[in-house]
Amino acid sequence: MVTGTRAEFGLMRTALEAIRSHPGLELQIVCTGMHLDPAHGRTIETVRSGGWTVDAEVTWEPSGDSRSKTAVSTGRAMAVLADTFERLGSEIVLVVGDRVEAFAAAAAGHVSGKVVAHVHGGDRALGQVDDSLRHAITKLAHVHFPATKRSAARIVRMGEDRWRVMRVGSPGVDRIRSVAARWPGLRGRRYALLVLHPTSADAGLEQSRAAMVAKIVGDIGLDRIVIVYPNNDPGSTGIIDQWESLAGDERFVVRRDVPRAQFLGLMRDAAVMIGNSSSGIIEAASFGTPVVDIGPRQAGRERSGNVVTVPFDPAKVRRALSAVWNGGTPRRSAAANVYGGGGAGRRIAAALSRLDVNDRLLRKLVAY
Repeated sequence: MVTGTRAEFGLMRTALEAIRSHPGLELQIVCTGMHLDPAHGRTIETVRSGGWTVDAEVTWEPSGDSRSKTAVSTGRAMAVLADTFERLGSEIVLVVGDRVEAFAAAAAGHVSGKVVAHVHGGDRALGQVDDSLRHAITKLAHVHFPATKRSAARIVRMGEDRWRVMRVGSPGVDRIRSVAARWPGLRGRRYALLVLHPTSADAGLEQSRAAMVAKIVGDIGLDRIVIVYPNNDPGSTGIIDQWESLAGDERFVVRRDVPRAQFLGLMRDAAVMIGNSSSGIIEAASFGTPVVDIGPRQAGRERSGNVVTVPFDPAKVRRALSAVWNGGTPRRSAAANVYGGGGAGRRIAAALSRLDVNDRLLRKLVAY
C-alpha cells in the first residue's frame, strides 16, 4: 500500500492487518506525503511505532500554498514511486481515496504494468481537486473496492466492468467502537473536536475562516476544544497559523497529530465534531456523534443522519452549533452508518488474494 497521510493510513488499518495475516499475500508499505513532513508530526514514526514495517520512503517535497508546486511534487514522486515498485517487486498497488499521493501511486503503478486496487472509489467530494483525482484514479485502477451501493453504481456508469467492482463498505468503520481510546482529562460530551482542512489555496482566507470557527465554538459554552492540524493542501498554512495563535488559551488543545485510537475516542465522546474532515462523514456516524460540516469541501459525499452542513457563514455556523449543544444538554444522533458496519478490511484482503494477474485484468476497455 502507498500511504500519504495519518488519516488514510488509520482508515486502512484493518485491511492492512488482514493482508499481513493472509497466507497468500505479502504486505508492503510505502510512506510518502505528510508522513515525512515534520510540520505535520512526521507520522511515519507513528506508523513504525505501531508495529508496522515501512518498506520504502518516497520523499514528497512540501509545496506550501502553491498548487503549481503541488503538481511538480506529484510528478517527481510519481517517478520515484515507479522505481520503488520495481525495486520491491510489487504486483499490486493499493491506494485509497482522492489524495494527490494516491493519484501519483496509481499513475505510476498503472503505467508500470502493476495492478492498481482502489478503495473508496466512486465517492463524491468536492475538496480542491479531490473529486477529479478520485475519478481519475478509478480509470487507472484495475479493481475497485467502493464503500457504498451508490459509489459502486457510479463506478460502473464510468465504464468500468462490473466484475472489477466489489462493494466492501469502508474499512474506516471496522471495529472502531472497540478500538476507540479515551483522552485523559476530558469530560465526555463537554468538548468539541475541531478538524478543519483548506478549501482554497488562499492562506489568508483560510486563516480568517479558521479564526471565525474558533471564535464561535469557543463562545458556545464547551469546556474545551480539541484541534487537530489540517492536511498539507495549499492554504493549510493559514489554518496552522491561526491554531498556533491560540497558544496560551486554556480552552484549546492543539495537536499536530493524534494516534487513531485516541482520535476515534475523541470523536466518540465529543459533544460535537466540527470542521470539514471526511472522518466526520465516514466514521463519526458509527458513534452517533453530531457533526457540523462547514463549507464545500465534502460537497457531494454521502452522509448519515448525524451530519448538518452549513456554509462559512458565522450566523449559520453558530446556529448549527447551538442546536447541537442545546444549552449544555448535547443532542445525539442514531448510530447508523451508510458506509457499512464492519468487515471491509477482511473482504478487501480476500478479494486481493483471489486476483489472477493476467492480460484480462491488466488491459482495460470502457465497458459500454
